[in-house]
Amino acid sequence: MPLHYLFVDFNSYFASVEQQVRPELRGKPIAVAPMDVDSTVCIAASYEAKAFGVKTGTMLRDARRLCPHLTVVEARPSLYVEYHHKLIAAVESCIPVDKVLSVDEMVCTLTGSQRQRERAIELAREIKQTIRSTVGTELRCSIGIAPNAFLSKTASDMQKPDGLVVIDLPDLPECLFTLELRDLTGIGPRMEKRLRENGLHTVRDLWNADRARLRKVWGGIEGDRMYENLRGEVVHSPPTKRSSVGHSHVLEPEFRTEEKAVAVLHRLLQKAAVRLRTYGYLASAMTVKMKYLGDFRWVDEIHFAETQDSLLLIDALATMWKRKPASDKKPFKVDVTLWKLSEASAGAPMLFPLNRSSAALNAAIDKLNAKYSKQTIYFGGAHSALDSAPMRIAFNYIPDPDVEGDE
Repeated sequence: MPLHYLFVDFNSYFASVEQQVRPELRGKPIAVAPMDVDSTVCIAASYEAKAFGVKTGTMLRDARRLCPHLTVVEARPSLYVEYHHKLIAAVESCIPVDKVLSVDEMVCTLTGSQRQRERAIELAREIKQTIRSTVGTELRCSIGIAPNAFLSKTASDMQKPDGLVVIDLPDLPECLFTLELRDLTGIGPRMEKRLRENGLHTVRDLWNADRARLRKVWGGIEGDRMYENLRGEVVHSPPTKRSSVGHSHVLEPEFRTEEKAVAVLHRLLQKAAVRLRTYGYLASAMTVKMKYLGDFRWVDEIHFAETQDSLLLIDALATMWKRKPASDKKPFKVDVTLWKLSEASAGAPMLFPLNRSSAALNAAIDKLNAKYSKQTIYFGGAHSALDSAPMRIAFNYIPDPDVEGDE
């Protein structure tokens, strides 16, 4: 079976972009964080910082303890999205990008002579050189090449930074046996626990398990897919469907009051509503979460008729806020999620539409904000939080600055 996929994984992406645009940071340990506050976490670390034990998810106070000379850089999502598109263009000048999986990961399909080992390696080196010459020397990537997408991603993780690993059928399964279960895509903490409970403690155990056993552990067809993926078979997974739209934000110290926290929730909700309309979805449920300093949390959800109207969503938030129990603790993090989504075009039209004027209002606001600034017009509940909750990049989605940027 020939090589079919080439996976590109950009190393320490946010930190690398910062080192590219700020030469004074090159060769130095840096951490990228949402804000320079000890109680927040690192969302990226340069390899110089990783050498001290600083990694994604490390609390900033701990990162400074591990690396006293650490430079903390406040995240600039718009910049990272800008470079993301530059990198896609660089890769596509060598080979078409089949799928963008995240802001720092993309997969390409090999065709023709590219499926031969030496030609695939030559192509990978060409991609690396093109990135260096057209985007920047600090944007290093690890490339994995394999018979299927699963193994190509696995290969890209096996040698960092700036790695190049080929997994071909003759290399299997021995090349996988040095890995931990969690090194394989699709195996997180819960699945690892389930595997161990079923007597599968290593990748060798996983490989030796038959298809029926893996189907039982995974509870269905995903077990079959893992069995086939490990053996280099090309596995076609069904397209994923968006199940929710939402935002979360760790509050800046000056926003850690109930009054300011609810303003941030309004801002997050209004941003989510814009995304909902941009994607062409309706929501019929909303969940709101608030984490306080300490262990106290408030979580509530509400259900309503399908909508993408900001005013109706704001009313739903107000209903939940009224029933929130009082607390004398300081809020630390807020989260709003719209779910139970359906495609707006698929819904049956209402016999007596009640919110036609609201739809026109939402469209007008979206148009004005797209033309001028994302905060030209907004609903008043977010007024005192306009300087909070800037655009963020989630693991599996790349924000569009034209839709949810802050300028």
